[in-house]
Order: sequence, then structure tokens, then C-alpha cells
Amino acid sequence: MARYTQANCKLCRREGEKLFLKGSRCMSDKCAIERRQYAPGQHGQNFRRKVSAYGLQLREKQKVRRTYGVLESQFRNYFKKADQKVGITGDNLMQMLEVRLDNLVYRLGFAPSRKAARQIVRHRHIMIDGRITDIPSYQVRPGQVIKVKDKSKNLDIIHGALKMGRGDDISWLRLNKASLEGELVEIPKREDIPMTANEQLIVELYSK
Repeated sequence: MARYTQANCKLCRREGEKLFLKGSRCMSDKCAIERRQYAPGQHGQNFRRKVSAYGLQLREKQKVRRTYGVLESQFRNYFKKADQKVGITGDNLMQMLEVRLDNLVYRLGFAPSRKAARQIVRHRHIMIDGRITDIPSYQVRPGQVIKVKDKSKNLDIIHGALKMGRGDDISWLRLNKASLEGELVEIPKREDIPMTANEQLIVELYSK
């Protein structure tokens, strides 16, 4: 299966903002955006060019895609499905990305980053409604319970992530830290999704 294997911090620098791809490092003074606020590459510090309308659309798409850790073909498929659903295409797209299992594991605070969440899911540490699920892109439905497997509750990566304190202030998730389980209460509305993005630019890009 294809996956991104290069430096994650380059992605943040290319988009010019934190995408929170490295967990606690993004919160520290070691964050690449804090140390080098320019694009990566030999000419990143000096190269300046006026960005076209297409360039703005492309950058917005890349930012969202990289934030959720989705490859280009996957992202395009999400857009096609979102466009076919009833409602606003941009909102549908963001909702589908948010209810991915790896994203919800991250939102609940069971992993320090989405990349780590994807690894935790792949390594069969997560259960949905009592059954082990190892598909990071699984679309979780309202009412389904996401739980850390009993044998995996002592993993250092999970306890370290819980100290970051995520999941307590998201209204559409229910979190029980004592039992390491959470529930998707409802499909989140766009305004309740903690993600800064202009998804209308993505719709315009793919609608050409």
C-alpha cells in the first residue's frame, strides 16, 4: 500500500502553518514552523511568487489532504462521494474525513498524531463495538463505541497521548478516559469541526 515516507515537518513548512503531524513536537519550540518560517528546499527562503487562484485552491486541497494523511486518489474518491450525497459538498467532505477511524482515535486523545493513530489501528489495538478493526479509513457511524483493546491499555504511546488532554472539549464525541473508550455521538456539523480550512476552494478545484 502506498504511503508518505518523507519528513512530515516539510509538509507543514510547505503549507505555511502547523498541521500537527508530529504530536507533542508541534507544541514545543522544536516545531519546524517556529524555527524556519519558510518553504522547504534550496530556494524556499528567498523564492517569492504571486499565487494564482488555482494555486490557492491547490494549496487548500493539499493542506486538508496532508492534515488527514490521505493520498491523492483517496482524497479524490472522498470528494466524489461527498458530491453525490445530499447537502453541501464541502461540508460532506469534511464530515467524511472527520469520521475516519484513525482521525477519531486521534481526536479522542488515544494517539499523539493521526499518523500514530493510523499505526495503532493497523496494529489491531482498537475495537469498534467489541470487534477489532484494523482499517484506518473505516467510516464510524453515530452510536458506535471506539475502545482500546484491554491488552493494549498499557501502551506508552496511548498514555503519553492522553496527557495532551484532547477529546474533553469536542461536543460530538463522548470520552471515558478510565475505560479508554469513546463514542461518536453524532456526525459533526462543519462549524463544530476543529479544522481551519476553506473547503469551498477544494470544491472549485475539483469542479473544473
